[in-house]
Amino acid sequence: MIKTKKIKGLAAAAFFLFCLSALSLSSAAEGTPKKYKAIPLSDHMKGAWIASVENIDFPSEKGLSPREQKKEYRKLLDSLKEAGIDTVFVQVRPAADTFWPSKTEPWSVYLTGVQGKKPGLFYNPLKFMIKETHKRGMAFHAWLNPYRVTNSTDAVLTDDHFAKRHPETVVEYGGKLYYNPANELSRLHTEELIGELASEYDIDGIHFDDYFYPYPVKENGQEVNFPDSADFAKTGNGMSLEDWRRNNVNTLVREVHETVKRVSPDIAFGISPFGVWRNKSEETPDGSETKAFECYDKLYADSRAWIKNGWVDYIMPQIYWNFDHPTAPYGVLLDWWDGEVKNYGNGKVKLYIGLGLYKYSAGNNPWKEEDFEKQLRAIEERPGISGGVFFSAKYIRDNEKNEREIIRNFYPENRK
Repeated sequence: MIKTKKIKGLAAAAFFLFCLSALSLSSAAEGTPKKYKAIPLSDHMKGAWIASVENIDFPSEKGLSPREQKKEYRKLLDSLKEAGIDTVFVQVRPAADTFWPSKTEPWSVYLTGVQGKKPGLFYNPLKFMIKETHKRGMAFHAWLNPYRVTNSTDAVLTDDHFAKRHPETVVEYGGKLYYNPANELSRLHTEELIGELASEYDIDGIHFDDYFYPYPVKENGQEVNFPDSADFAKTGNGMSLEDWRRNNVNTLVREVHETVKRVSPDIAFGISPFGVWRNKSEETPDGSETKAFECYDKLYADSRAWIKNGWVDYIMPQIYWNFDHPTAPYGVLLDWWDGEVKNYGNGKVKLYIGLGLYKYSAGNNPWKEEDFEKQLRAIEERPGISGGVFFSAKYIRDNEKNEREIIRNFYPENRK
C-alpha cells in the first residue's frame, strides 16, 4: 500500500517540476533531426493489437528466456504477416513498467515475473521487436497505458519506482493503483517516458487504448467515487467535476501529441477509445443512436475534442458489437464515427475501426463467420474509413477458427 504524502516545501516541488520539464526529450528536441523516417499511416490498414498485460499475447508467460521470447515473437509476426496484417500495436508499457531499458521506469513484470529484473544481459525486447517487425515490412506502433500503475492488488513495485518515490502522484481505486490524472508531476513523468521512447527507438507510432480515468467500480450496487476531491477543490477553477476531469485528460493528450511531434513529425499519435462517445439525447442531440456506456461521461475521454483540435493523427474506436446489438449496433456506430471524423477532422485525422476478433474466436456467444465478414465488408464500403485493427493477435496466431484465412482471403491481394 502506498500512502499519500506531501512534498516538503513548495520550493522543492517547483524545482523538481522545473528539472523534469527541462529534460531533453530527444536529440531532435536539441536540434538534431531524427534519422529514422516513420512508416506513414496506411490508407487501408489491416492491424492487430499485441497485448502484454497479463501475458495475453506476448510473451505467453512470465520468465521465458530471451531465446524463447524471440522465437515466440517471430512466430507471432509470421502468422500476422500470413494473414495480411501490415501494422502492429505492441503494448510496451503495460503497467508503469517497460519493455526497454528505460531511464525512468523499471523492466516489466510481464517479461521476467519480477518487476525491475533484466530479461537478459544483452537483450532489449523492444529493439528486437521493432527490428523483426520492420524486417517483414510491417509498421510498429508502441502501445502505452498512461495511468495504470498496478493491475492487481498483490503487485510489488521496485524500491526506486517513480510511484514509490512520489506517492503524491498515485491514487488507489478498486484495489489498484493509478497515476492521478490531476497530478502535474505524474503527467510530466509519462510525457518524459514517451519522449524517451520516441527519440531512442525507430517506432512508427505512439498508441493509447481506452483506459483513461478507470472504468467505474461498484460496491454493494453503488458506484465508488474516484478519490480526487482534494485535487478538485484546489484546481477546479470553477469547472464542474466532469469538465475538470476531461480537461485533465485533454491536457495529457495535447502535451503527448506535442512531445511526439517535437521528437519527430513523422511519428503518428493515435487513440483507441471505447466505441460510444455519447448517446443521443435532448442534452446531446449529436450523439449516436445508442443506449450504452459513454466514454465521455464515465472515462472522461472526449474524443471529439482530440479530433477537432488535431491532437491525434488517427482515432480507432473499439466497436466490439454486432449489427443487431440492442444498445450499441455496429452499423450505427460505424456511420457515427465516419461522420465524426468527416465533420471535425479537417481532413487530417484518419479513422480506423477496432474489431473484436475475440468475439468470433472465443466469445461466450461467438459470432458466425458471416457476422465477422459482414463487419469487414461494412468498413470497406465506407471510403472515409481507412481500415481495421483486430483484438487480439493470439487468435490470428492460433488460427483455431481459420482467422488467418478469413482475414487474408477477404482483402484483394493487390491492396497495399
